[in-house]
Amino acid sequence: MKPVTEKDIRTSFINCSKGEANRLALPRDLTERPWEDLDFLGWRDPAAPNRSYLVMEREDRFIGIALRFPAQQRGFLHRSMCSLCMTTHPGNGVSLLTARKAGASGREGNSAGAYICTDLACSLYLRGLKTVDGIGARLPESLTLEEQTARMMGRLSEFVDKLYA
Repeated sequence: MKPVTEKDIRTSFINCSKGEANRLALPRDLTERPWEDLDFLGWRDPAAPNRSYLVMEREDRFIGIALRFPAQQRGFLHRSMCSLCMTTHPGNGVSLLTARKAGASGREGNSAGAYICTDLACSLYLRGLKTVDGIGARLPESLTLEEQTARMMGRLSEFVDKLYA
């Protein structure tokens, strides 16, 4: 992913108002992110524990999504798999992240959801740059890193398409 600026991020959101996008908390380490290892930018809002944000590059433009997840914690022995990177995590390492749909449909309260790594570090798990503590793991795959990345970004694009529907 190419590095994004604050302006790129704030103007990219498809499912929140300009005012909401201008008020959201950006990652403090934006300039220090490992951009060459990221396929999308994801972060949690430190001021709102049930909010996360994701920005991806698609067709030479940035698309931002405001996400919410439940505060309910799962037991440590419960494992779930991320639908994007296929990493299994114990406890609350994977959450059902929901996003309000874009446009009139979203203003009516419609949303879509996907089970995604709660920390939104899918790109780093895929590359082995971040590992799961406890009983979670990445399962061995015969796909190359490029094929795994293409699968992950395809699934993320499908999720974004649901937000436009």
